[in-house]
Amino acid sequence: MKFKIRILNLLLMLLLSTIMAEAEITTHRTDELGTITGTVTDKADGKTIIGATVSVPDLRRGSITDVNGHYSLENLPKGVYLVQVSYIGYATFNQRVDFTKTTTLDIQLQASSIETGEVVITGVSKATEIKRDPVPMVAVGKTFLDQRSAAGNVIDMIANLPGVSAVTTGPNVSKPFIHGLGYNRVVTLQDGIRQEGQQWGDEHGVEVDQNSIDRVEVIKGPASLSYGSDAIGGVVNLITPPPVANGKILGSVQGTYGTNNNLLNGSFRLYGNNNGFVWGTILSAKEAKDYQNPHDGRVYATNFKEKDARFMVGLNKKWGTSYFNFSLFDDQQAIPDGSRDSVTRQFTKQITEDDASRTIVPASELNSYKLPVLHQHVQLYRVYNNSNFNVGDGNLLVNLGYQFSHRREYTHPEDADIAGLNLHLSTFTYDFKYSFNLNNGYETTVGVNGQYQNNTIGDATEFPIPAYHQFDIGPFIIMKKSFGKLDLSGGARIDSRSFHGQAAYIDTAGKYPVLYTPSNAATPPTVISQFSALNKTFSGFNGSFGAAYNFSNNFLLKANIARGFRAPSIAELSANGPDPGSQIYHIGNNNFKPEFSTQEDIGMFVTLPNVSFSVELFNNNIQNYIFQQQELNADGSPVLTQGYNTFTYVQSKATINGGEISLDIHPLSWLHFENSIALTYGQNLGTGGPVADSLKYLPFIPPLHTHSELKGNFSKGFGSFKNVYGFVGFDHFSAQNRFFSAYGTETNTAGYNLLSAGIGTELVNTAGQTWVKLFIEGTNLGNVNYQSNMSRLKYFDNANVPAGVQPGIFNMGRNVSFKVVVPFDLSPHPKS
Repeated sequence: MKFKIRILNLLLMLLLSTIMAEAEITTHRTDELGTITGTVTDKADGKTIIGATVSVPDLRRGSITDVNGHYSLENLPKGVYLVQVSYIGYATFNQRVDFTKTTTLDIQLQASSIETGEVVITGVSKATEIKRDPVPMVAVGKTFLDQRSAAGNVIDMIANLPGVSAVTTGPNVSKPFIHGLGYNRVVTLQDGIRQEGQQWGDEHGVEVDQNSIDRVEVIKGPASLSYGSDAIGGVVNLITPPPVANGKILGSVQGTYGTNNNLLNGSFRLYGNNNGFVWGTILSAKEAKDYQNPHDGRVYATNFKEKDARFMVGLNKKWGTSYFNFSLFDDQQAIPDGSRDSVTRQFTKQITEDDASRTIVPASELNSYKLPVLHQHVQLYRVYNNSNFNVGDGNLLVNLGYQFSHRREYTHPEDADIAGLNLHLSTFTYDFKYSFNLNNGYETTVGVNGQYQNNTIGDATEFPIPAYHQFDIGPFIIMKKSFGKLDLSGGARIDSRSFHGQAAYIDTAGKYPVLYTPSNAATPPTVISQFSALNKTFSGFNGSFGAAYNFSNNFLLKANIARGFRAPSIAELSANGPDPGSQIYHIGNNNFKPEFSTQEDIGMFVTLPNVSFSVELFNNNIQNYIFQQQELNADGSPVLTQGYNTFTYVQSKATINGGEISLDIHPLSWLHFENSIALTYGQNLGTGGPVADSLKYLPFIPPLHTHSELKGNFSKGFGSFKNVYGFVGFDHFSAQNRFFSAYGTETNTAGYNLLSAGIGTELVNTAGQTWVKLFIEGTNLGNVNYQSNMSRLKYFDNANVPAGVQPGIFNMGRNVSFKVVVPFDLSPHPKS
């Protein structure tokens, strides 16, 4: 421990001394500003391109080419930064530009049917092309997200990307999984700020407005090096819109309607920039009825209502940038339990506290936006700052955030205002990074980040986790160097996480139990111990090293090895109570050790004029892997605690491996035939000795998934219709026969096939400016009855299901989504 503390202090001193040294070298550099102007044209015919996006990802500065193809980027700090230019139907342009020497940059875009040149900012020292970074990553922009209009939330929008999936509890509750790992093993970020809201819970999703996200970047593998504990499985970074160009006030109004659950989703956004003073707002609201499928009809208690608001204000000045963000997420979600009438198999609902009998849910209630008495209410208030200061010959990035998560579950049908679960989680996050070029072009980042959490329990009747404090800290260093065609990157980090849990008792004398902390040792007979005091500190070392070699513009190999670290969550350590939304009574174990993983990744990428092909393979070995298993009585029946199935946490060795293969064929410039296959195996290796067949596989491992999509893109369009597209998609999910069958925790899942399709276009005026965007997407067009093994509703049913009847709730049936976006420009007109 003393050795680790010394390393921790050494890295902290390195961070501070490096910043101070760099600042002393060139203290006046920020007084020198750069401006880049130029024109974007088509390389083939020389015509100007209207609406191309010109950006500097590291600085979050951007511009849109006007009707003359002209752009301007102002207030740029001196230094070398990557400039990116993108437009639908053209190959993305990426070039590092020295703003000290360059003031004019004219760009010619090459028409291309191959999507290359994607840039990421997540987990790297500076904006980097994905193909030149050894770590497996994937990124999608606003065009991709707009075309996924049928998705119920932002995680569903990306859940079909190779290697990415989601555990769901209905259409508005999804948690990301990457290569078979999720919950507290995947860190979700918004603009680089950790998303914190009781990730261990099953029955609530990621608290982010899908309408406020313009870009998603995913790290597929251990990212503990940059983001600390909980990033052992990967990172999902949800990125909000960048500031608009100087002198612009741009906005849009959009509306979405889904036919299956009568989803109504509306959003308004407005962003402006006046000489570097930037601001913006996004206001959204959505609601839906219970979703339906041919097998279940309308599925009771899957309706929801959500309201969202965010505001941004900031500065783009000579010293750098600083943006303050304020957001509110407010979601009310029904709580399904899957109970049915034993004869008709119609859904029933709880009406009394003792639950001695239930009534069948009437059709009018199934077809209503009104939420039932039993529902959850999740609110997340967020304030955060993203700053990038020009210090010396480098950049100091500061990300500071505060979040307050208030999660309530109303579980008493005769006392609608009494919350069964009532958790308050306050989180302060900090992230300091200094990026600079060391001698001879070594891109270097030194930093420290972490968080402080305080969880309290409000008036409630059920108590799954205790009140606690948590503190994380982790200094790190990352370096990258290019040697011609070879790119090397690596780094090291030390992490420390401390828990302090509060002892608590329950008094059972009243109608509902009451949690309290007595001031004296003597307690009345009706008081029982609920939580013991907890004082734990976990620490670990992380490291990563990788290489990417560009044999040519057409052939690339890359490989990476990384060690990840994850401290146990508070639920895994101390849980002792029911979570009604998940239908589980959780029991933790405070003797757990932290998880450590070693993952090897290797990838091959081939890009030809009309074909692109890639293979990515991974192998992840995890020590002290934590998972839940159900407790059974001697006769095989479930152990019930307070009426809920009882699950305990256990540890074991585990291995997860697999990979993704992609093949994109472009026989014509406008025609795309995209194909991918993803396979993940998860195996429980036990703690020594043979492992029983029922314990052999890990829970929540997605089955083999293939995706094929035939798509036509017509960026130049037809007359007033520009950026026209249409696609037909086919998804095959194989049967999942490799499941954690012990104790009835999981069951096998049959395979299924899904058909999807979509069309869309932009209508433009005579000046080439867009005045409306239209998107139509259909999912499960065959109206197939299926159950995903990643859906928790698969296990929601009566204790005794009639013979010959498939238990559990099925996924959503056919759904057609219609989305309309009306952009507008309120920019002041220049004086003549």
